[in-house]
Amino acid sequence: MSGFKVVTLTDAAADRIKAIMADTDRPIAGLRVGVKNGGCAGMSYTMEYADARKPGEDMIEDRGVTVFIDPKAVLFLLGTQMDFQSTKLASQFVFNNPNQTSACGCGESVAITPVNPERLSAVA
Repeated sequence: MSGFKVVTLTDAAADRIKAIMADTDRPIAGLRVGVKNGGCAGMSYTMEYADARKPGEDMIEDRGVTVFIDPKAVLFLLGTQMDFQSTKLASQFVFNNPNQTSACGCGESVAITPVNPERLSAVA
């Protein structure tokens, strides 16, 4: 997929990721993003430090941040924008995902419909 990014970052998300990574006690290659089964709506987003790119992972560089996408998550995350929002009560990463069909009331899990692989050829 030339030029198309599975996930993009807002300035706020990039700035927060840079700040978190600068505060680690070891060198970090980037942030790994994925999805896992669980929660009342069926799935939740995952994020973790990445020491290196794993085989098969997409690597995205956006706004000075390197993001690795778990290969099992690509069809669930295609077109997602990652943001960071702060309110009086919470500060958190927010995934603006066009494939998300619903979310639970607590905001911890979501229902995501994977992109049909045939659509990939349209964006490639």
